[in-house]
Amino acid sequence: MQPKLDAAGWLRFAWRQLTSMRTALVLLLLLAVAAIPGSLVPQRSADPNGVVQYERNNPEMFAVLDALQAFDTYSSVWFSSIYLLLFISLIGCVIPRTRHHWRALRAAPPATPARLDRLIGHTSRQVTADVSTALASGEQILRRKGYRVARYGDSISAERGYIRETGNLVFHFALLGVLLTVGVAGGFGYNGQRVIVQDQGFTNQLTSYDSFKPGRFFDETRLDPFSIRLNDFVPVYDLNTQTGAPIPLDFTASVTVVENGIERTEDIKVNEPIDIAGTTTYLLGNGFAPWITVFDPEGTAVFSQPVPFLPQDSNLTSLGVV
Repeated sequence: MQPKLDAAGWLRFAWRQLTSMRTALVLLLLLAVAAIPGSLVPQRSADPNGVVQYERNNPEMFAVLDALQAFDTYSSVWFSSIYLLLFISLIGCVIPRTRHHWRALRAAPPATPARLDRLIGHTSRQVTADVSTALASGEQILRRKGYRVARYGDSISAERGYIRETGNLVFHFALLGVLLTVGVAGGFGYNGQRVIVQDQGFTNQLTSYDSFKPGRFFDETRLDPFSIRLNDFVPVYDLNTQTGAPIPLDFTASVTVVENGIERTEDIKVNEPIDIAGTTTYLLGNGFAPWITVFDPEGTAVFSQPVPFLPQDSNLTSLGVV
């Protein structure tokens, strides 16, 4: 018969289950599985145009996935819940084990049992040396093999095996540090997008962004002062020999960066971002910016400038507003 548990007993049971290493491993696996939708569908934080395109192409599926927060995977309720439970589980698992391991490291090896013949693997050997010489020789051999040694009268007690547990704890503390860093850094970070036309620039201030998503703890004063100017953009395409459709191969944006009054030239590619004042800058897409001139009835140009047109599909069918 199992004793009945009251509310406090059930809470202790739930806490022990949550803070077990098995639960932490299961939660880590669940976190990896929960991140899969973020690579299967476009994310609003990284590719808002892709989300719009997905909604246009798959309106019924979009409604279902949007209700499940698939387009905001890494900030969704279910992903955040797994992340938080994993964080709590690791803390509750690692801290008690660390305290116990620290006590074990500082404690001397246990005293030699009075009845060695009761131990599994017990053997006896006869030596001709006296007790002190034999003990000194045995202690020297054990220390060379990495044992912690303590002498109790005419006997020696030795133990080892703490390095494995130490490495295990170091790994879990490192994992805990990664989770903490990602969570805290994400809260103080931000994600913004801006369409830049060739020969035009961008200044890193809040009003310059087309879309901006701050972290929970973001402060506008954290925006580092710098500017970017797009000098040239070179796309490289090839033709599909079977369909005749263009195949994108490479995109290179040549930019001029001004940081702390120092000017330099950089190249940004799709999977090769650059770092500016601690801010990682990516190239997310490309399109056309036709130069449009509007004349009034008297023939005077009242509007004349390039206008960004946003691509709506892989054929660069674009939409723009004047």
